[in-house]
Amino acid sequence: MVVLRSESSVLWLLVIAVTAHVSGAAGKPKLLDYGASCESEDSAISLRSSKTSSALEPEPGDPANAFTVLTLDGEFSYQPGALRGPLIIHAFSNKSGFLECLWSSESSLSSLVEELPNSTQVLFLSLDDSAFSDALWMKEQVQRVAMHRNKEVLSRLHFSPVPVFALGNWIPNVLYYWRCWARNCVYAQAVFKSEGWNMPVIVKRLDARYDWLMKRWDTKSYQLTDAGDGCQPSPSVAGAVAWVSEGNCSFFTKVESMAKSNASGVLVYALPGNPIQDMNCVEDECDTTLDIPAAMVHMEGSVAQALEFGQLVYVSFQNTPSPNFFISIDHQGALAEMGWSLYPSFSFVNWQAQWFDFYADLQTKLQSPAKVVPVFDKVQMQGETGAVATVDLPLALSSFDTLELDAALSCPGKRDSSCAHWDHTVQLFICCDPLGPYCDTELGRWITAFRRGTGRWLTDVSPLIPLLDSNKCTLTMKTVPWAMPWFVSLNLRFSVSNRTDNGAEKLRPFRVMPLYSGGTFDRNYNKRFHPIKVSIPVSTKKVELYTVITAHGYDENKCGEFCVTSHHFLINDVFNNTLTFDSAGTPLGCTLTVKEGAVPNEHGTWLYGRGGWCDGLQVDPWRTDITKQLNMSEFESNTVVYFGLFNGTDPNPSKEPGYIIMSSFFVFYK
Repeated sequence: MVVLRSESSVLWLLVIAVTAHVSGAAGKPKLLDYGASCESEDSAISLRSSKTSSALEPEPGDPANAFTVLTLDGEFSYQPGALRGPLIIHAFSNKSGFLECLWSSESSLSSLVEELPNSTQVLFLSLDDSAFSDALWMKEQVQRVAMHRNKEVLSRLHFSPVPVFALGNWIPNVLYYWRCWARNCVYAQAVFKSEGWNMPVIVKRLDARYDWLMKRWDTKSYQLTDAGDGCQPSPSVAGAVAWVSEGNCSFFTKVESMAKSNASGVLVYALPGNPIQDMNCVEDECDTTLDIPAAMVHMEGSVAQALEFGQLVYVSFQNTPSPNFFISIDHQGALAEMGWSLYPSFSFVNWQAQWFDFYADLQTKLQSPAKVVPVFDKVQMQGETGAVATVDLPLALSSFDTLELDAALSCPGKRDSSCAHWDHTVQLFICCDPLGPYCDTELGRWITAFRRGTGRWLTDVSPLIPLLDSNKCTLTMKTVPWAMPWFVSLNLRFSVSNRTDNGAEKLRPFRVMPLYSGGTFDRNYNKRFHPIKVSIPVSTKKVELYTVITAHGYDENKCGEFCVTSHHFLINDVFNNTLTFDSAGTPLGCTLTVKEGAVPNEHGTWLYGRGGWCDGLQVDPWRTDITKQLNMSEFESNTVVYFGLFNGTDPNPSKEPGYIIMSSFFVFYK
């Protein structure tokens, strides 16, 4: 239950008393506050040890207990089972350059206002003793953007003026126990030292975006050299970190110019009064790889003055552990991690909320009537063998016309940190008759998430029911043998569809005919494929082309993972059935599939569109009715031939060609 009580004099006396004690002053957050903060591990351990044993180690999946917090509008109460949607909890801190940019960026705030799912509520907190002014400022930022876009969103956003350390509920325990270890979820800092200074100067920083500048700062100390605005190469910065001002040219131009000057790195400082910004390339700039680290900080007067008077200044870089900035409660009332925000944008909150909605809808679908055959229940999948199980199928299999794969992947531990570091293809093979033509045929395909432990999908593979040609079948689920372990769960769901074919009697698949598989996507790729003669079985009413295709690898054309490939099935030399992966390589192609089940906020470049797949998602079959393209007479034959193209021509990479994984069939219905 969510309770929003109206403002009262008693409530606000309490708010004022609390915030006066912990903050001492109101107003805009201190965006130019350079103080460093480092919560010790001992303090976190002490916090945990003071709790009961049931709350010692809160983990994802644990039920969230009820809580109440004061807000600027009254009071927000959470009661398990009462919310209809998820709750996101965000803890702000003035000590984070990442969060400063998140709340100062118009595009980030616009994303929150315009794209937050209607099912989702957000509770905004502050980790600092300036929580009262932080809450006022955060609300003003959102309110300004919402009014400009004429969008109602504030009724689902709740701003608390009470600092996290004074909440008195379970939230601080989770925020600190789930402390940040990812790149943009720590207090990233630059440390300046110079002879004659009694203390180093420590400022918050925001590193250049992950997908543009992948070079990280070393832990060593660098000499700092003033390079003006950094828009032109400067020989004086060779071997040093260049100190450059924002403005007059793009961030990319500054870093590129300093790289050409053999600088060891670049620190861009914001002009007085300006917030830290997201340093990223724009459009064609992103095609150039820059091999030095860069970051943005605030202009520190003592540093600028020392450089102006010719003093030697040295800079080093550190990441101080922080509490987690984002946690959540899903539709079912369970605690959940939010994953990794690759750059400062509320889009990552929206994507996680979209996935919560997807998962809630999936749970509803799984309540529909079906004959469920359990195959795996959190069985470890690793090595050459993978996960293997033999199951008994329903005796009246012919009475079902729908087969769905209810599959899930989880990690060795409950936290994302225990998950595999890379994305891999997972395939499910079935063998019902060891001597039959269909043994070890692919039944389903998925892609693992990049270091995230959530993922469950329901995939309709009904056309492949004829593969289950025995009462007992062996199913094998596997990925590359060198991958870190995953734990797989799988149920086969048999049911009767309520759908009909154009109002007529429902047709059922009774036979499948394997066609083509893929291979190395090189100059010889299409030479491997020859026309196949097809005779239509007696009593066939419909024929469907059923294919599962994914493109992988990375040659000089970024093929096949990030290049646009097309896959053609030519029927009788006339009908060209084409599947084109036109979203491959797009910056946000896979974010569009979160509503379909793609796991959001993974590590790595999960956002980019791929060749027929996305990290943390099932690979949906491509199905095309080709009945009218065929001669359906049993006395006539048909031909089909497949070919794959890159940019409309045969692939012809000069090195490291990619590859295509493909299963394709004709499915015959009667």
